[in-house]
Amino acid sequence: MNNHDARIEYADIFDLPHHQSTTRKHMSLYDRAAQFSAYKALSGYEDMVNEEARHTDREIELSENEIEIINSVISDINTMIENGGHPTVTLTYFRPDPHKNGGSYVTLTGIVKRVDSVNKRLILYGSDNIEDKRVSQISILIDRISNLSLV
Repeated sequence: MNNHDARIEYADIFDLPHHQSTTRKHMSLYDRAAQFSAYKALSGYEDMVNEEARHTDREIELSENEIEIINSVISDINTMIENGGHPTVTLTYFRPDPHKNGGSYVTLTGIVKRVDSVNKRLILYGSDNIEDKRVSQISILIDRISNLSLV
């Protein structure tokens, strides 16, 4: 085995000053330490597992009787709007999930702006203040409504 002393072998360079580049900025201690931080090989895996575990409901198909009740209330709403009124309704509708099969049921109360019979949508004001024209509207597909009542 070769027993040599490194201090003697490198004595000519041992006391030389540390080289500082003239073309590159000196790296901060924080940035140097970041090079050795933990590497997360499965980044995004936990988010994917959480998304898969998130519960969604399936859309319930309405009976003919339930559909008739909703259509009757929509007819009443149309009559009120034609007479210059803006009825307040409470409704429950199915909102599909944009990322996976299923969705959730949402219940809200709002003021009806109009019934769009061509596109089969119920249009509500985005706020209780119907005089504020800057407020956006809420558009709900009539086919997604599972419960509708006048307040």
